[in-house]
Amino acid sequence: MKRVENKVVIVTGAAGGIGAAVAKLFAKEGAKVLATDMNEEKLKSWVVAARAEGLLIDYMKHNVTNESEWKKVLGKAIELHGKLDVLVNNAGVYPGFADCENTSIELWGHVLSINLTGPFIGCKTSIPYLRNNGGGAIINIASIAGLVGGNGSAYSSSKGGLVLFGKDLAVNLAKDKIRVNTVCPGGVLTPMTEELMKTPGMEQTIKDMSPQGRMADPIEIANGVLFLASDESSFMTGAELVIDGGSVAR
Repeated sequence: MKRVENKVVIVTGAAGGIGAAVAKLFAKEGAKVLATDMNEEKLKSWVVAARAEGLLIDYMKHNVTNESEWKKVLGKAIELHGKLDVLVNNAGVYPGFADCENTSIELWGHVLSINLTGPFIGCKTSIPYLRNNGGGAIINIASIAGLVGGNGSAYSSSKGGLVLFGKDLAVNLAKDKIRVNTVCPGGVLTPMTEELMKTPGMEQTIKDMSPQGRMADPIEIANGVLFLASDESSFMTGAELVIDGGSVAR
């Protein structure tokens, strides 16, 4: 039996990188996936190809900071499959390493709205469906920037907040058999980091963060997310799964 057979899964920020890897892997492992992203064209391009290969994936354009759009996404999942088992809050934005003094109020608000308020709205609107289903799993994608400093004031704050948000949810939702865990990746080769690495010297800086001397492939993060969504992690909730090649071990 496949590891998430017949589970209905929503994955945000799935146009590429970690989100696309998660959506594809879950579908290969038997899930019915609704992938969402603001970049509908890029999202559609790979979903159409995946469906041609027999993977059960649908897609929607989705602004995670908008509550009404969240309700539409959930409505679509229920319309298609009648339930919700797993929510993967992956959508996020990285603004660079700006410290407090060089972070504008506008940038601060923008980063927190996507990286923290988006998952908050997603969880708030999804919990009733998970509860009605008799339980489920929420996996929030944070970052090692939520565990250690030096990664930019807005980004670190948003990801650190997401880690603690997950713990609070886990405690409150345990009675409903809803498990909540957080994945904290290190450097991952995604479209977002590819753009960042255009800065001279940045590629080597990111690789040097890990004792392994490399960045992760998105599938290496997706494998961890799959574990947390599966019954294999049935006694895990309120935890952080750090997948960083040893970066925070230093």
